Amino acid sequence: MGSHTDSRDPLPTPATPAGREGLDAILARPGRAVIALDFDGTLAPIVADPEQARAHPDAVPALAALAPKVASVAVVTGRPAGVAVRHGGFAGVPGLEHLVVLGHYGAERWDAVSGTVNAPAPHPGVAAVRAELPGFLDEIGAWQGTWIEEKGRAVAVHTRRAADPQAAFETLREPLAGLATRHGLIVEPGRMVLELRPPGMDKGVALLEYVREIGAEAVLYAGDDLGDLPAFAAVDKLRSDGVPGLLVCSGSVEVAELADRADLVVDGPPGVVALLTSLASRLG
Repeated sequence: MGSHTDSRDPLPTPATPAGREGLDAILARPGRAVIALDFDGTLAPIVADPEQARAHPDAVPALAALAPKVASVAVVTGRPAGVAVRHGGFAGVPGLEHLVVLGHYGAERWDAVSGTVNAPAPHPGVAAVRAELPGFLDEIGAWQGTWIEEKGRAVAVHTRRAADPQAAFETLREPLAGLATRHGLIVEPGRMVLELRPPGMDKGVALLEYVREIGAEAVLYAGDDLGDLPAFAAVDKLRSDGVPGLLVCSGSVEVAELADRADLVVDGPPGVVALLTSLASRLG
């Protein structure tokens, strides 16, 4: 991989023409660019217990250096917006006064300006699934090593602690899809996790709506998991509409599909932070 030559820093060169066009557009018109990022696996290292996930120690300084130079920085996550704000340490940071967190795939929105979360009423199917899930897992004999994460507007079943995480994941996938369907929900697969949540919102919908809302003329999106594929597709859609974009994969051997779609693959959250830092430096 080459780099954009500049004495200030070594910006990596995207592997695709569309990605290079996207990066060039961000560099040329930063004040019209949106920098959008997933949280877990992108800004924060993946850990066995999501409650222990925290942003990479250099992530907030990198974002604070970059944010004042672009139109907007948005964190797009499946987590509740308030949880992402706490785990990211985003509140009250100089330079991040206009940060936006689009939580629950865009169903929730936290703005640093107000410090509040705006959200619609929760889907009733989530409460029904939450009540039914422990007995459901016990009944199909798939509870050992799996555990349930309460996400407010969604509920997730993790298999990372099981004796064979991938086998448990595959065993649960179809039964949980059936359970979700009965309650008007869908299943969002991820890295050793199956999330049951309401339909109609995903990271792609959230990203498209936000980019169009602020009238951005360039976009960077960085993610690491299957749930980021809709956001990648949204950037492709924006490109077809004349808005240049750069797709970044926070490198993972677990999600080759995302890496194959990306213009640029970096080495996990440290690589994302290095990219953000370099971008901020290049923008002066």
